Amino acid sequence: MAREFLHDEAQHRYSLRVDGAMVSAVDYVVNDGHISFTHTFTDPKQRGHGYAGEIVTYAVDDVESTTDYRIVPMCWYVGKWFDEHPERAGLLSR
Repeated sequence: MAREFLHDEAQHRYSLRVDGAMVSAVDYVVNDGHISFTHTFTDPKQRGHGYAGEIVTYAVDDVESTTDYRIVPMCWYVGKWFDEHPERAGLLSR
C-alpha cells in the first residue's frame, strides 16, 4: 500500500492518501502564532487502521519542523493524541 502525506495550505488541511484514495485528514486554522487543529476525519470504511493517528503525527511533526506555532488541540482526537504522546506536550499552547 502506497501512503502519501499531503499538506494543502490553501485548504488548511493535512491529508493521508493510501493507493490514491484519501483515507484521513486533519483540518486547522492559524491565528496569532497558534495553529488550532479543528477536525480529524477518517473515511468510515477505513477506520481501525490507525490512519487518523498517522495523519495527526505527520501534521504535528510538520508544524514542529517548519513553524514556530503553538498547537491548540480543538478536536477531541488531537487532544487524545497529545494525551497519548505526553513527550510532545511542549508544542501545546499554554
